[in-house]
Amino acid sequence: MFVKLCGLRTESDVAVAVEAGADAVGFVLTTSPRQIDAGLARGLVAAVPAHVLTVAVVRGITAAEAGELALRTGVQALQLHGDYPKEAFDELAPQPFQLIRATALGPGTDVRTGAFGEELLLIDSPVAGSGEQWDITKLRDNRPTGRWVLAGGLAPETVAGAIGVAAPWGVDVSSGIESSRGVKDHGRMREFVAAARG
Repeated sequence: MFVKLCGLRTESDVAVAVEAGADAVGFVLTTSPRQIDAGLARGLVAAVPAHVLTVAVVRGITAAEAGELALRTGVQALQLHGDYPKEAFDELAPQPFQLIRATALGPGTDVRTGAFGEELLLIDSPVAGSGEQWDITKLRDNRPTGRWVLAGGLAPETVAGAIGVAAPWGVDVSSGIESSRGVKDHGRMREFVAAARG
């Protein structure tokens, strides 16, 4: 099970994520309680071993701005979160980083991984970053294909059950491993990785 821990903000967050066995770590570069600036992100990215995927997470900015941030931070992947059109992915395709399409499940959502040229598809709660659980049973009638990641309202206590229902390729968490909004709980980070793999 691929596990991404998102919204990391400190050197110790990164160290714990790597030590716990996370496959990917996410850094939020646009407006959010978890936002960090590009300079700090670049320093944190530099401390991550090459086998762990580093991801810049953005929403509400243009593809060009997002691409520039990804290049400045030196991440291996860029996650476009929200209603980015296929044209945004086409614009970024020549860049030297992977693309992740993060979207909520709605009528007409294309749930085929790679449909927009992305390497990974992430299906999230309609209220991203809120920690709110959503009805993942809807995925039964609209099952994603390829390498896709489940997000939204997951926590150490709920991730195993969610995997059982949705059968994703991977899982992503941010709010569910926090002691307060934007502050990571290192014990819960370790518990989440263990539960997801258990």
